[in-house]
Amino acid sequence: MNMKSDNRIVMTLDAGGTNLVFSAIQDGREVVTPVTLPSEVNDLDRCLRVLVSGFEEVMRRLPAAPSAISFAFPGPADYVHGVIGDLPNFPAFRGGVALGDFLKGHFHLPVFINNDGNLFAYGEALAGALPEINGMLEACGNPKRYRNLLGVTFGTGFGGGVVIDGKVLLGDNQTGGYLWCLPNKRYPDLIAEENVGVRAVKRVYADLSGDREERTPKAIFDIAEGNLPGDAQAARQAFAELGEVAGHAISTAVTLIDGLVVIGGGLAGASKYIMPALMKELRATTGKWDGTVFPRLQMTPYYLEDPKEREAFLKDKAVRVTVPFSDRSTIYETDRKIGIALSRLGANRSIALGAYWFAISQLDLIK
Repeated sequence: MNMKSDNRIVMTLDAGGTNLVFSAIQDGREVVTPVTLPSEVNDLDRCLRVLVSGFEEVMRRLPAAPSAISFAFPGPADYVHGVIGDLPNFPAFRGGVALGDFLKGHFHLPVFINNDGNLFAYGEALAGALPEINGMLEACGNPKRYRNLLGVTFGTGFGGGVVIDGKVLLGDNQTGGYLWCLPNKRYPDLIAEENVGVRAVKRVYADLSGDREERTPKAIFDIAEGNLPGDAQAARQAFAELGEVAGHAISTAVTLIDGLVVIGGGLAGASKYIMPALMKELRATTGKWDGTVFPRLQMTPYYLEDPKEREAFLKDKAVRVTVPFSDRSTIYETDRKIGIALSRLGANRSIALGAYWFAISQLDLIK
């Protein structure tokens, strides 16, 4: 998945419930100062006018004509057809709005809309964790290369996306990579997202500490660090429970995907309290009726932010075996590994790059 230099310009959008941030990317680099406008979530006509004016302002600042528009928009949606459905944060879109065709008709450009989990994973696969890790393997003389990636975000909710051999896994119903609704280890009748996200951290801290003051995740992290007064143990446990439930869900997903895992999102900043519990889940065991116990995953997980684990992950342990009745030999890979890494780019940057390279890949298909 080596990317070639590409001078085509793609206009992008970071769609939030408060603000819409418009920009443009060329060859993986932002080429304009972003334009920020209010979202106007309750009035469809005003929201659409804001979308048009934002992209028009970006166009006026570009060094050359854009080739496409590509961005993430909250779901549920029919992304293939560019139709946005009923959104909690965008009441104006209830009933379904053909946003893709609207923008395509106005700007006479191809328009690609996706969800943020898919684009986060795609950005990390093409310009983030995947090429970085493969580069480290190459530098160590290890011939192993990874081609699949599970992107995970800890933020407002539990986001996810999957890239298989350079392609985003949309799924037949455009629900590929939906980690948020996987089973919840602690509460089997609930979805995983109930314990993975901002609301979960706030709720668990309040329940454990008895503190009924509204605390942000940043404040809870500062309490865990001892920088703010509060129940430090409860704060640490709030993040640890997130890691436990997320790790259980990721174990299920990676069993099928068998690829690298990269984690981003605002709550990933508390990784020192999240990752020990998450890695413990990935290293959990399972068994059979006869008492046999074996690792839940059929590959060994390594936390790549730990220098010793990273060194072990990068080491080539393949052996050579002799081909029967010959003097030839072949490689025998006995060591199955996956790496778990934190995003270096950050979720917003990865999503923007994912939007850019996704548009480029689609433009190449319709040449």
